[in-house]
Amino acid sequence: MRLLAAALLVLGTALAAAPAPVPVNDAVVTGGGYPQTLGELGFFTDPGARQPAAGVVPYRLQTPLWTDGAEKDRFVYVPAGQQARAQGDGLIDLPVGSALIKHFAFGGKLIETRVLLHRKDGWLALPYVWNAAQNEARLALAGKRIDLVTPTGQAISYGVPNKNQCKDCHSLDNVTMPIGPKAYNLSAAWLTAFAKSGKLDRVPVVDRRIPLWEQRAKVPVADAARGYLDANCAHCHNPKGAASNSGLYLGWQVTDRIALGVMKRPVAAGRGAGPHEFDVVPGQPDHSILLYRFASTEGGVAMPELGRETRDPAGEAVVRAWIAGMR
Repeated sequence: MRLLAAALLVLGTALAAAPAPVPVNDAVVTGGGYPQTLGELGFFTDPGARQPAAGVVPYRLQTPLWTDGAEKDRFVYVPAGQQARAQGDGLIDLPVGSALIKHFAFGGKLIETRVLLHRKDGWLALPYVWNAAQNEARLALAGKRIDLVTPTGQAISYGVPNKNQCKDCHSLDNVTMPIGPKAYNLSAAWLTAFAKSGKLDRVPVVDRRIPLWEQRAKVPVADAARGYLDANCAHCHNPKGAASNSGLYLGWQVTDRIALGVMKRPVAAGRGAGPHEFDVVPGQPDHSILLYRFASTEGGVAMPELGRETRDPAGEAVVRAWIAGMR
C-alpha cells in the first residue's frame, strides 16, 4: 500500500507539473485580419508544425489531389463544443470556427502550408511559406515561386498560389468552400472515429467510396480513374465550379456519359484541344482531349491549370487505361 501511495503521489506531482495543452487560438481563427504567421493560429504545439494541438485531427483522402509529387499532411479542426454535420456521402459541413490545414513538403522539407478558416462571413483561404530554418511559415498573399527538385529528380519552379488562385479551385457558385473532405473520399474508420470523438454529428452512410489510391491496381480501373478525376478535376469541372460552362463534369457520382466527356465536343477548349475533336473517345485514349491535356505541361493546354509543373505518370496511366477499356 505504501508503494502504491508513493506511486500515486509521484504520478500526481508529474501531472500537476505537466503543462496544460496549448489550445488553438480561436480568436485568430475567427478574427477579421490575416494572421501573418502560421504559428499565430496555434494549430501546432511545436515551431516545426509536426505536432497538432488539441482538437486538430489528422486525416487523409482515399485518393488525393496530385501536386508535383509533394508529400501532404492534412488536418481538420473543429472548435470545442461544436460539431461538423454529415451531408449524406458528400462534403462534411464544418461549423464557423473550424479550419482545414494542409502541409506540402518535398523530401521531408516543408515548402508551404495552406489553411482554410471558417469565419462568420464565410471561408478564407490563405497560403503560408516556410522559412529555411523550418521553424515558421509566413503569409504569402501574393504567392511565391520556389526552385526545388521533385521526387523524380525534376528541377522545377514550384508555384505557391496567391490568395485569389486559392479561390479559383476552392469555389462553388463563386463562394469559397472546402473541396477535399467528402464522405465518399474518406475512410469508414476515420469517419467513425471522428463521430465517436464528438466532432461529427453522425457517421454518414457511403454506398460507394473512392478507392485508396495505393490499391488502384486491385480495383476496377474505372473506379481508380473516376476517383482520380474527382480529386484532381471535379472541384472545377462540376455544375457549380469554375469550369461549369464546359459541360464536362468529372465528379465521382456523375453517371451521364456525355457529362463525362464521352464523344462530347469541347465548348471552348481552343488550342487546348490540340488536333482532337472529342473529350473522350471510347477505346482511343490518344484521340481524347482529356488525356491530351493531362499529358501536357504547356500553359493554356495543361490540365489542371494550377498545382502542377510536371506530368503525373501514375495518374495518366489510370486515365489512359479507363479510356482504352471503354466501349
